[in-house]
Amino acid sequence: MTRFAFTIEFDGAPYMGLQRQAHGPSVQQSVEEAVAAITGEDARIHAAGRTDTGVHALAMRAHVDVEKDIDAFRLMEGVNAKLRPEPIAVTDCRVVPDDWHARFSCIGRSYVYRIVNRRAPLTVDRGKAWQVAKPLDHAAMHEGAQHLVGQHDFTTFRSVHCQAQSPLKTLDQLDVEREGEEIRIHAAARSFLHHQVRSMVGCLVLVGLGRWEPDEVRRALEARDRQALGLNAPPDGLYFVEAKYE
Repeated sequence: MTRFAFTIEFDGAPYMGLQRQAHGPSVQQSVEEAVAAITGEDARIHAAGRTDTGVHALAMRAHVDVEKDIDAFRLMEGVNAKLRPEPIAVTDCRVVPDDWHARFSCIGRSYVYRIVNRRAPLTVDRGKAWQVAKPLDHAAMHEGAQHLVGQHDFTTFRSVHCQAQSPLKTLDQLDVEREGEEIRIHAAARSFLHHQVRSMVGCLVLVGLGRWEPDEVRRALEARDRQALGLNAPPDGLYFVEAKYE
């Protein structure tokens, strides 16, 4: 048995999320079926994290155990051939130790959220970013974001369907930057709650629009109440960027 680590890139728009779902297509199902077609084995993919419907990934890490005698390059090429024309690609494949686990060995996860701040409709970025037509003050958004950095009870920014045992998380980074008409929000932590990034982004947009003062982000956090959430951002602009390992 050989354990292979995949780096997977995908457009999340056609899928119900990364994890297998009974009610629709998933990235996991597509990759597992591709591996099974190449190896003839009942493949099971374990990923570094989950993604919601419509969320994308630039470098999701995952692993699969294979009995067939096949090298990493041939496996990657075969899986990608079977995945076409789906918007999923294995961009890297390598052999890892048997005790390496894509999820449990991961010590950090990073996301970026893309906002296109313009009035004209989106074309090439449709489904790939959140369009906000009114001007956004990205400096005020960054100021508000710093209230969320550190260890906190993130109940306000947690989906009611979240299965995590505790709302306590340590947010290592939440930075807001602008380049032209695009605003990017970078978030990093060991792990995140369900909808945490999208919930934080939604509140920061309220700050950018001037509807909230930056300090109101802190008050929403301290409320520890989902009802204090101002806005939940759509999934279109969210990308899983990196999984970190020792």
